[in-house]
Amino acid sequence: MDYEVLKLDNQICFSLYSASKSIISLYKPFLKDLGLTYTQYITMLVLWENTPLSIKEIGKRLDLDTGTLTPLLKKLETMDLIRRIRDENDERIVNISLTKKGEALKIKAVDIPEKIFIASGVSIEDAMELKRVLDKISKK
Repeated sequence: MDYEVLKLDNQICFSLYSASKSIISLYKPFLKDLGLTYTQYITMLVLWENTPLSIKEIGKRLDLDTGTLTPLLKKLETMDLIRRIRDENDERIVNISLTKKGEALKIKAVDIPEKIFIASGVSIEDAMELKRVLDKISKK
């Protein structure tokens, strides 16, 4: 039997896991300046693209369940970055919109992607290819 396939260094899953941790750690100093965690940041990215959105729509976009998303949204609301509003037609639906402070934070965050790209040391060609492959894996 050849057990080479079971070596950790031969696993795509471990390379993805390790790379993900490394990239997220690059964000920490920039997000600290904004007062956001990485998960709060990606939530704000979704809301900066399109608001208002229901909690369900945000969860689908971020691939997060409501158990993870609800406390995160409550924290963003406490920080006065978002507003949670029950839908007028169906009170089971909670829509999320940005506050003025949440919208203004977008201006402070606009240079983060470039800073992360530079800090990663990856060429634009490699980054585009990596994104293409990752999107294919995640079926986006």
